[in-house]
Amino acid sequence: MLRACALLCSSTPITFPPVQLFNPNNTSLHFQTFELSRPVSASTRAPCHFSLVGAGGRCSFTVRSTATEEAVETSSDSKLDLVEVGFLSGVHGLQGEICIKPNTDFPDLRFSKPGRRWLKQQLMGQDKIDEVELVEGRPHPAQKSWILKFRGLDDVDQVRQLVGATLLAEEDDRPELDEGEFYSRDLLGVKVLLKETGQLVGTVANVFDNGGNDLLHVLLDSSMEACNGSAKTNQLVWIPFVDAIVPDVDLERREMYITPPKGLLEVNMRADELSKKERRQLEWKERKKQQKRLIAAKKKLCELEQKHVFDGLRFGEKSQRSLLADHILDVNSTLLQKALQSIEDSSKKRWNVTEELNALRARESECTVNVSRECLGFDASEEKVGDNFSFLQQGQSLYSEGKVSICLVLNDHGTEQLEGESGAVSYLQTLLDDEQRFLKEDERACVPLIVVSPEHAIEDLRNLFQENDYFGFESEKVWFLKEETLPVVCSSPEEPKKHKILMKSPWEILKSPVGSGGVLSVLASHGITDSLSSLGIDYLQVHSIETRSHHINRMLVGFVSAKGAEIGIQVTEESEVKNLEMIFTLKFLKRLKGKIEFEAVMKMNSHVQMVEKEWVESVPTEPNSSEFRSDIYGVLGECSSPAKICLMNITV
Repeated sequence: MLRACALLCSSTPITFPPVQLFNPNNTSLHFQTFELSRPVSASTRAPCHFSLVGAGGRCSFTVRSTATEEAVETSSDSKLDLVEVGFLSGVHGLQGEICIKPNTDFPDLRFSKPGRRWLKQQLMGQDKIDEVELVEGRPHPAQKSWILKFRGLDDVDQVRQLVGATLLAEEDDRPELDEGEFYSRDLLGVKVLLKETGQLVGTVANVFDNGGNDLLHVLLDSSMEACNGSAKTNQLVWIPFVDAIVPDVDLERREMYITPPKGLLEVNMRADELSKKERRQLEWKERKKQQKRLIAAKKKLCELEQKHVFDGLRFGEKSQRSLLADHILDVNSTLLQKALQSIEDSSKKRWNVTEELNALRARESECTVNVSRECLGFDASEEKVGDNFSFLQQGQSLYSEGKVSICLVLNDHGTEQLEGESGAVSYLQTLLDDEQRFLKEDERACVPLIVVSPEHAIEDLRNLFQENDYFGFESEKVWFLKEETLPVVCSSPEEPKKHKILMKSPWEILKSPVGSGGVLSVLASHGITDSLSSLGIDYLQVHSIETRSHHINRMLVGFVSAKGAEIGIQVTEESEVKNLEMIFTLKFLKRLKGKIEFEAVMKMNSHVQMVEKEWVESVPTEPNSSEFRSDIYGVLGECSSPAKICLMNITV
């Protein structure tokens, strides 16, 4: 199909919809982090007219092609990589047929070819994926949809229950694209460079369908912002995805080179070019997206019988109601539902991490090794390290080859405040400046870095890295993620089995950090493991930033690699399990999919509640509520066998 369009490049950069991920200079993320528009698929190259305001002319370009974004899901039952291809929108006729709105550029392949498909539905706040068999499908004669028939579903009542479900298909079935065509999600996070000079422009944050050709939404690198005199941060620009402007795309190297017309980038960055009408339209679209997300979040909380959380939306200042809306959006309802089950299971014997690690220490296995603390230094000699020197060499090799990523967890156990000169943020700077305890600066460019911290410290961390040129790390390979939190709940004497979320104020949910296990949930929910996998990473090394004796132990990853293990743990005799030092293979983390276990801990928490249309403060005199805790060491039980766990004892 031939299409033509006129694109005004005076469009101002727009911000992403509110998400939990704080990562202004990095867009190499799992695509599901963002709300993506549906890009166009062009099976043939089509002419497109591109109009540049202020460029003094009109040019004709050849359109590059991208394929429809099909969001990837992974079925826990079938262990298949699945893609979303549409959602079931309504019943058709009386014979068990159902209509589907496509979300794919390959409807003939996805809907007319009989065979296995999967349906994803939400039940009690959790996603459930069931296999179905597609018998036949045909285009709807009067609408932009298809009519499907599934085996075993023969009447209206049966298929009506499926309305709203998402249809999934195997990702491996996606067609091979012609030269010059790309899947949209494969472009996300790709570096954009000027072909003439090699200067880094930024990274692709999104791909949009403009009706005639695809547009790349590119997050500018800080150096480009400075060159163009931009006072803004998180600057985004539009770049038409056409051959004349994007002549070279190398997905293996995750790079594309552009030859933009004079003034394209500069005009993009002028925020005052938009008219009031255009600004209002953008604001309206953002509000609509926010409203849809809020409605979905409220629905999930209703399923968990937490309607009282919405009471504050009916009164108060606009800023207060907005704060409550943000808190509602922030609740991980799937994680909360699992956590609530831990209260009912409180009578069961709890898994004891100390006992588990002592059992690993006591075993006679080649996967347990004792290492002196003085051997952890990067300058440790073979004579000093002894028989474990080969592990150190292998670890150094994995780092230099770009096979390891580091995750730093700040304030994991709540023992330190992140404010003031003695806080963990200040200590993190000291650690990153110390090449004897951290990586040498010239080794950091190939190492992705994830920093997990409380929300209030994210901005300080972001500024810290920007002011120090990212300490040698590549800015697009640095993620700032806020720690996982869950609401605090309590049960009333009248309904002991129903647990209500407590309110800190009428417009704030009382929340508490999940603990070290929350790191795995955060990584999974933001698709970080998928992003790391696309970068060729094999291992993730997780460290808690709490003590002054911290070292990045490259020997540990070498030990895990040499033994073919899935998990590596570093423990010290004096600290038992206080400090978090672990290695995970990416394959293990992807199989885990953020699965964590919880323990409900009784605490005293003051809160407010509405009684006869008035807010009343409750101050307890004894433990009255449950806070949820998850220990990252709980994943040891998910390992395929104890032999896949390496333990490194650090001795004095």
